[in-house]
Amino acid sequence: MSTDPQITASAAPAAERTTAAPASHLSLDFRAGRWIEHWNPEDATQWEREGRAIARRNLAWSIFAEFLGFVVWQLWSIVVVSLPAAGFKFDTSQTFWLISMPSLVGATLRIPYTFMVSRFGGRNWTIVSALLLLIPTIGLAACVSNPTTPFWVMLAVAGLSGFGGGNFASSMANITFFYPAKEKGWALGLNAAGGNLGAAISQLAVPIVVSLTAVLVTGSHGGTLAMAGLMWVPFILIAAFAAWRRMNNLSNAKGDVAGSLAALKEPHLWIVAFLYIGTFGSFIGFGGVFPKLIKDLFPAYSTFAVGAAALSLAFLGPLVGSLSRPYGGKLADRFGGARITVASFATMAVVTLALIATLPLKNFWLFLALFLALFAASGIGNGSTYRMIPVIFARASRAAQAGAAPSHTARLASAALGLISAIGAYGGFAIPQLLGASSTATGSYVPAFYGFVAAYVVMLVVSWACYLRRGSAVARTGA
Repeated sequence: MSTDPQITASAAPAAERTTAAPASHLSLDFRAGRWIEHWNPEDATQWEREGRAIARRNLAWSIFAEFLGFVVWQLWSIVVVSLPAAGFKFDTSQTFWLISMPSLVGATLRIPYTFMVSRFGGRNWTIVSALLLLIPTIGLAACVSNPTTPFWVMLAVAGLSGFGGGNFASSMANITFFYPAKEKGWALGLNAAGGNLGAAISQLAVPIVVSLTAVLVTGSHGGTLAMAGLMWVPFILIAAFAAWRRMNNLSNAKGDVAGSLAALKEPHLWIVAFLYIGTFGSFIGFGGVFPKLIKDLFPAYSTFAVGAAALSLAFLGPLVGSLSRPYGGKLADRFGGARITVASFATMAVVTLALIATLPLKNFWLFLALFLALFAASGIGNGSTYRMIPVIFARASRAAQAGAAPSHTARLASAALGLISAIGAYGGFAIPQLLGASSTATGSYVPAFYGFVAAYVVMLVVSWACYLRRGSAVARTGA
């Protein structure tokens, strides 16, 4: 008969738990509020005896909560294409503001969310951050049910969807404390990929549920569109309940504000953040606008793509981008992150040029194939760029600061991971805004696409000059 390690450890008196093992192999001490004392995943005995099972359980529910965060973060990307049918009359600029506002708020929230785990505990903050998702989901349902809802109210509620974007930072910060260094990359990669899939599932499931509701329930289109938010409420409650019952707080999970401040002074943080805007920013930005682009550029396919008759093909973009991210990390492990990042930017530039060249053909399937290639390249770039961060900070910073302790560079690398993920997410705001401005000023998205090509070329050159060029300060690190 199997035994829960937490129950076994809790059954013995606290004194026995802390004295029965040598100081280097302290048994875990479980306290009220599901707090764990003496957690040390680098202790092989503790890890194999009880740590691994606990870490896996926390990872599983962390992925689920973060997955829902991405779902909520991307809700407005699919809802905006149905607003005209619900009686809303917003212009192009207003529509793109509704798409981009969640990314603006989400990117900003990632910075404070990084420190919430150390302040409140990973389990406690997962409960709070999950329950916060009820506000934008119920708020969305209320807004779209009434076509007289003012734009500023819609924009404010769309901004609250940024709660979901912030969840990534706290989830990653929490899981990094649970795993030993040798397994940390796998755990964080799984956590990130599982969360990113929420963007795809949101765009797949919402049109299906809204369409079925319209068939089964009579009433206004706005009333059925409200299901886009309400359908996630039960899952959010499950995530919060599961976090309360199954997750843990670690007493030694301490934030590193000093490390973050030190990382902000490192030039490499800003260089890699700039590159991450191009990779992750493209993934989340294009993921947000993809349904809108399909509807605007191929109106004959808009019913097929987002209407009542069939599934939304827009979900394929975020799906491909999410699934390709782990391969970016694997390729980076084999060939070096800088090489794969440069190749990703080159691919993104070429694919975007091909997209511009073929738009006059009005071929939907060619457009879809090229955009999926763009998503795949951005996903691979996500993985390779993120893999570069610890290598650059752990080696290049140590070389630049002779005699710097390994703990110092490790702190910088850890802080940089959170800060760069926050800065990169601002690309999700920039891309919809640029596309909206291009459409408003010229009646075409092509000028914005040319701007993206130029940005990818600049990022390619920066990647090569800083991390691949012979003689550069970091080229020898194999970043």
